[in-house]
Amino acid sequence: MLIVTGGAGFIGSNIVAALEDRGETDIVVVDRLRDGIKWKNIAKRNLRDIIHPDELPAFLDKHADNIDAIFHMGAISATTETDADKIVANNLKLTTWLWDWCSHHSARLIYASSAATYGDGKQGFDDSFVEADLVKLAPLNAYGWSKHATDRRFRRTLDQNDFRPKQWAGLKFFNVYGPNEYHKGGMRSVVSQMFDKLSAGETATLFKSHHPDYEDGGQLRDFVWVGDVVKIIMWLYDNPQVSDLFNVGTGNARSFKDLALAVFAAMGKDAKINYIPTPESIRDKYQYFTEANMAKLRSAGYGDEMTSLEEGVRLYIQDYLATEDPFR
Repeated sequence: MLIVTGGAGFIGSNIVAALEDRGETDIVVVDRLRDGIKWKNIAKRNLRDIIHPDELPAFLDKHADNIDAIFHMGAISATTETDADKIVANNLKLTTWLWDWCSHHSARLIYASSAATYGDGKQGFDDSFVEADLVKLAPLNAYGWSKHATDRRFRRTLDQNDFRPKQWAGLKFFNVYGPNEYHKGGMRSVVSQMFDKLSAGETATLFKSHHPDYEDGGQLRDFVWVGDVVKIIMWLYDNPQVSDLFNVGTGNARSFKDLALAVFAAMGKDAKINYIPTPESIRDKYQYFTEANMAKLRSAGYGDEMTSLEEGVRLYIQDYLATEDPFR
């Protein structure tokens, strides 16, 4: 049996679809569907069960002998969330509990960390998993801190030779975009939000640069197609001997202007961008550069090429956003 927490969310639902495509039939989604459109992310799947997160401990104990792996994507992922107690309970406490559960039941755990652990990026973007390097990182918000605190907790556990899952992997996701992110509202990727604007006849907008080394729209991010993210996760599942903390990006930073031009091209529209001031509330903490160092994952044996920004945006728009049914 395979468990996907956050399985009705963005990355989680894409994992569920990939597992089903591989012929897996014993898949359980753990999530809160509430009254929005998240249910549509899993509407096409043939699932063993859908359970509420509060039911997870009892469900795991009941089926302890049959659980092979837990893909733990469930979390409060909004960087704007300010309730730190809520974030600790959902992001830190639950993840460490799952680590302990998997350790005691010989199950595998692949969990979501985040590139938000790198803070302003001044310490670089190397996915080192030694305490001397981890301690240097300073996340800028409670979400990033909760992911970083979880990584450090597992590092300490490993250093103390305590129990560990049969396989474990923490994944520091960079700027992921792709289908099934529609429920995220203002936290959706720039691709999704820009597509909606252009479809409504509005002008595309990007932030002006307030840094002398970057032109307007020249701020750089590591944009990664969700299909590549899922391929990496499936590769880890197929290679149970691999355990570590890994970056998940392309290793190639691109500008927001590049991203916008890719959207225009995929939609067959002439490029026109309006640059607006970065809000003062985030201006002093705004990141101008992120880029995943992918050397460790490559050294571990992952060899597939990453989808280019232009191709990923084309796939997203033409195969999903511009269709009657944008859900995977």
